[in-house]
Amino acid sequence: MTGWARALRRLAGAALMLMAATAQAAPAGDGPTLSRVRDTGVLVIGYRPASLPFSYLDAQLRPTGYTVELCERIVAAVRQKLQLPDLEVRRVEVASATRMPLVINGTLDLECGITTHTAERARQQAFSLTIFVAETRLMTRAAGRVQGLADLRGQAVASTVGTTSIQHLAKVNEQQALGIRILGGLDDPEGFQLLRSGRAAAFLMDDVLLRALLAQQGPGADDYRISDTALTVEPYAIGLRRGDPQFKALVDEVLAGLYRSGEIHAIYRRWFEQPLPSQGLNLKLPMSAAFRRVIANLTDSPDPERYR
Repeated sequence: MTGWARALRRLAGAALMLMAATAQAAPAGDGPTLSRVRDTGVLVIGYRPASLPFSYLDAQLRPTGYTVELCERIVAAVRQKLQLPDLEVRRVEVASATRMPLVINGTLDLECGITTHTAERARQQAFSLTIFVAETRLMTRAAGRVQGLADLRGQAVASTVGTTSIQHLAKVNEQQALGIRILGGLDDPEGFQLLRSGRAAAFLMDDVLLRALLAQQGPGADDYRISDTALTVEPYAIGLRRGDPQFKALVDEVLAGLYRSGEIHAIYRRWFEQPLPSQGLNLKLPMSAAFRRVIANLTDSPDPERYR
């Protein structure tokens, strides 16, 4: 064997050793999210600071809530899968307008707030199994008899920017030529304040969020009413980046495990049927038939008809 041949053989051997080491460090089945988390030791989650009971800050200003608890279960699974007991969890505050862009650009690994899974949104990001099913309704002053947007022709109606609710409001307003003046709050409390101050005749938002806002009003809650008629169906899910089926599979398996074991019922009661930690508010909201069907028959569908 010539010196040149021996050198080539040594180079080939070194290359094989490097490939083996790389494969050991980042298994092929990890996918981009888990590979990055393995390399950096950091997983990033987005949270909402005031979206009771899904995601809010407790008395120590730590993110807590229903969706946050589900995400903590996912973090534990990532920690175990990657064997990273010291995995750092970085928490980033998001708003309605910033949550999806931060998932799409790769800043967030998990968006742990309140986001409706729609077919349009799914073109830009991925979603977990459905974690809650809400419906949009109108909140008005108690003296009003409003059930639908047609009852608000020519008036001002508030919603929250960056939500499916304000998109639905704009669409119906145009289609039916209602002449509604649309007012947008940067978050749900600001949208509700537009109603409280009299600037808007109604506030359109998901029913569970309306109930949470009213629960914070104390005796003043009697001044408002929520319409009996639902305008849309809203399947909530945890936001994920597109193009990473491995990470979605891990997230979905954690949720599916909670659903199959029945543990999801205890988690649900903790956030929707008992006093909220550090808040003392109780929404007294039993689990809907639509979400019970999701638990029995797992789905990540964005189709509202799937939940009716």
